[in-house]
Amino acid sequence: MLSRNFISGRISFLDKVLSLDYFLIFLILLLGIISFFAMYSTESGNFSYYTKSHIYRFSVFFLLFILLSFFKIQFWKKNSYIFYTFVLSLLICVYFFGVTSSGSKRWINLFIFNLQPSELMKISLIVFLARYYSKRPTHTVSKFTSLLIPLIALIIPVFLVLNQPDLGTALLIAIGGLIVIWLAGVKIKYFMFSIVTLVCSLPLVIAFLKPYQKLRILTFLNPERDPLGAGYQIIQSKIAIGSGGFFGKGFLQGSQSYLDYLPEKHTDFIFTLFSEEFGFIGSVLLLVIYILIIYKIISIGNSSKDNFAKLFCFGFAASFFVYVTVNMMMVLGLLPIVGAPLPVMSYGGSSMLSIMIGFAIVMSSKITKS
Repeated sequence: MLSRNFISGRISFLDKVLSLDYFLIFLILLLGIISFFAMYSTESGNFSYYTKSHIYRFSVFFLLFILLSFFKIQFWKKNSYIFYTFVLSLLICVYFFGVTSSGSKRWINLFIFNLQPSELMKISLIVFLARYYSKRPTHTVSKFTSLLIPLIALIIPVFLVLNQPDLGTALLIAIGGLIVIWLAGVKIKYFMFSIVTLVCSLPLVIAFLKPYQKLRILTFLNPERDPLGAGYQIIQSKIAIGSGGFFGKGFLQGSQSYLDYLPEKHTDFIFTLFSEEFGFIGSVLLLVIYILIIYKIISIGNSSKDNFAKLFCFGFAASFFVYVTVNMMMVLGLLPIVGAPLPVMSYGGSSMLSIMIGFAIVMSSKITKS
């Protein structure tokens, strides 16, 4: 059974090993090693819970990434709808049986760790839409009948995630899905109409937001309105990044982090800590690693012979870019705080699992037969 899911035919197992993109593997490993040191720094130089857990999860999920990379792209294509349905079922289970923390019900207790299905939905929706559009002629994708199923597949999980409530992840899921729909060739006029509709409906949308979500928007517009409350985190983030200067304060020397001025530094604000310690130069180098990863994903998709593989790689690359951009803009105060982790760097098993599955599907696209 397992062997049938590996790439077969004229392409042997050795061929697959040789065809792996080792530069992409190196970049992912490099990002993981950087994240180890960053996590170690969040605990003030102590090899404690978050660091140990982060290293363990990265090691396990990296091995899983390598293993899943040997599955042929036809396996992912064939089981794409099953994958999506399974993750959607997990989201429904969260609604009824989910673990509640800090007022949000986002996780399922798997005993080993709490799984956040909304993170997996970021990938499964891209897989679903890539499969849907891979066999559909370009001239038909803008028809209403062709748009109905993708929109339903997008709206249902977004609604479920909004109900948790998790506005940030819901937006990232929606953006990822819309990117694939756009890449499939849907006419731009539909997106323009959607944007205009969204802008016109903003007052109504804001009225349905939770109080803490409205507070985040007000804090984004003017953090100084509540410097010791809602605006505290973003103000401290800006101070930390600014104090890093050009070369940074040095590893384990970040005063904002070590004096505990910066909350949530191991999750969404890991870039703030990194930037304070390694400055502008270190931040640019980290950004270059992300850019190279995105470039390699696009390159693999561009060279693939399979339409599903192409669409997935392009969609995943664009979504990956959005994840990085949203997180960095968030900690710089250019976007409201929406709870968007920095891929691989931020602490969180579900996010890392989702990203590693995405990398595995990209690697599976490295060799495809026409």
